[in-house]
Amino acid sequence: MSDEQPGVMVRLGRRVARRSRTVAHRVAGWPRAARVALAVVVVLLAAALPVLRYLVFWPLDQWQVDVEVYREAGVSVLTGRPVYQAMTEAPQLLPFTYPPFAAVLAVPLAFLPFGLVGWLWTAAQVLATTAVVWYAGWRLIHRTGPLVPVTLALLTAPMLWLHPVSDGIRFGQVNAFMVLACLMDLRRPRPRLLTRVPPGVLVGLAMSIKLTPGVFVVHYLLNRRWKEAATAVLTAGAVTVGAWMLLPEASFAFWGGALQDPARLGPNAGTSNQSIRGFLLRVGPPGLAGTVLWLVLVAVVGTIGYALARRAYRAGDSVSEVAAVGLMAVLLSPVAWIHHLHWMVVVVFAILGADPWRDRRRLVAAGVVTGFFLCRLPWWGITWLSHPQWPQLPGRMLQNADTVGSLIALALLWWALHRPPVTDVSRPPRRSAALSGGPGAGTHRHRPDGSSPA
Repeated sequence: MSDEQPGVMVRLGRRVARRSRTVAHRVAGWPRAARVALAVVVVLLAAALPVLRYLVFWPLDQWQVDVEVYREAGVSVLTGRPVYQAMTEAPQLLPFTYPPFAAVLAVPLAFLPFGLVGWLWTAAQVLATTAVVWYAGWRLIHRTGPLVPVTLALLTAPMLWLHPVSDGIRFGQVNAFMVLACLMDLRRPRPRLLTRVPPGVLVGLAMSIKLTPGVFVVHYLLNRRWKEAATAVLTAGAVTVGAWMLLPEASFAFWGGALQDPARLGPNAGTSNQSIRGFLLRVGPPGLAGTVLWLVLVAVVGTIGYALARRAYRAGDSVSEVAAVGLMAVLLSPVAWIHHLHWMVVVVFAILGADPWRDRRRLVAAGVVTGFFLCRLPWWGITWLSHPQWPQLPGRMLQNADTVGSLIALALLWWALHRPPVTDVSRPPRRSAALSGGPGAGTHRHRPDGSSPA
């Protein structure tokens, strides 16, 4: 590279930055309806990539296979057939694996054609992921003043392309809704929608649909947040008892047998299981030694993760708190499929913080996590391992990449929480900074009751 080339690149970068600020100023001057319309178009265009791949060009025998499981559970409730014995059609032959309350919630799906359910479920996932970005990124998004809708859309776009998120769209999964429920329940300031809802209720409802949000109850107990823990447990208990009264046979079948059968979830040693246990099942050691090592690693990682969540809670950083506990739901669980890593959306914004423009290292760290999970590294590993003549170690490393990536994300969360504060987000911005989205842009105003305008 010649001596002149670095200067050319700097001048080009400055020119792009000036052009971006000019565009931002122009868009900020548009009517609000036009800015919202632009944001909707951006989200739709971003969603088009996974939607076209998985709903238009995907093989029909693999189409929305998980939402088909939910719908068939609803059909079972309506027709009286055993919920936990019914299977989806061949070739998948998938059983229902969730608690009975989830089957009750699936009843409305049974009244709609399966094709329509797949499209509606996908639209709901896109909306839920956008809402996750809104609540996880509020410290950053609200700094951009009149550009808030467009900022939200631009930040949502790459999140829809993350491997765990697009996998959720591929299968028709529930993880977007689980992440959104837990994030809304723990985020401070509390969302305006939940002004009259006691903290812990949404976590309890999420536990009644899928057991893994129970990691938040552990977090409550470790921090002596007795009221929230009790609310979550009582909520889960109440809806579980209600489901038991409606579906006594299904409840006995689940709590008395199906819950203890890990084989119902699929092959635990398969590449899709990116929990610590899945990692060890693939690389060893086998048998008792592997089980002991798994328990030791669960204890170590759990201690670190919950300590990190405790620090975030005490620091008033509820986004990092949710991100850390969410990673525990993946790493500590015996089975955690790739789409369970929807928590990475929260992790990215926890690392970004309130004003990454004043701490560019946060931008780099968040970019590392985003770039890592934009790649489909475990499947690259499977492709590598399909060539016996190639060395096996790189393929094994790629195959288990999301487990390692989750641990890296946990380390970066720790690093971000130990960064010194760089700005006072309550200070009103200058108008020019707000329009450019740069340092000091925007502000987030709380209502007198402590709730968020969101």
